[in-house]
Amino acid sequence: MDETRSQSGSSAALMDSVYRNQRHIYDLTRKYYLLGRDRLIARLLPPPGGAVLELGCGTGRNLIEAARLYPEARFYGLDISREMLATAEANIRRAGLEDRIRLACADASAFDAEALFGRGSFDRVFMSYTLSMIPPWREAMAAGLEVLAPGGQLSVVDFGQQERLPGLFRRLLHAWLAKFHVTPRADMLAAAHALAAQHKARCEAGPLYRGYSVWAEVTRV
Repeated sequence: MDETRSQSGSSAALMDSVYRNQRHIYDLTRKYYLLGRDRLIARLLPPPGGAVLELGCGTGRNLIEAARLYPEARFYGLDISREMLATAEANIRRAGLEDRIRLACADASAFDAEALFGRGSFDRVFMSYTLSMIPPWREAMAAGLEVLAPGGQLSVVDFGQQERLPGLFRRLLHAWLAKFHVTPRADMLAAAHALAAQHKARCEAGPLYRGYSVWAEVTRV
């Protein structure tokens, strides 16, 4: 337990240092290369009155977009960086969605949803370009599946291996991402299928944009 807390503290400090200044321009710069986020949101389709949780909510951009698209659902987000959450809170207030979006500071790989939000399960859980920044990323996927209600869906989109893109582009992109402590997970799709099999869930997954991104949806049955 002490080791887990130490790792979470180190990750929080790192993310705060990375985004202390970047958070002010994050959405403006990332919209050009975090491909597949809006596709994920369009496929969420939460039930009326449903609850949606984003793990690694960052600036709140995805939560705001989803809340606007699904006005009958309630939204929750957590992030390990208090710096990013400060920006998310401001953005949510600006959008007038404080009554429908709740935020909390927590580690996506080890959190207590009941303690944070007063509820232990969600109809939809999603992670958008966060697994590539979370060292215990497999644990984060498992934690997301753990809080799914029966029939719920875990949705993920993140960087792929760019296997069908030019080699120079791939090398430059990976070098650029490394500056921000981002590591595309080569076996993310295999991990999603394995997690689904372990929990007798259904999994759909595949590449997007010639391998630039990958997506996965794990549904409890």
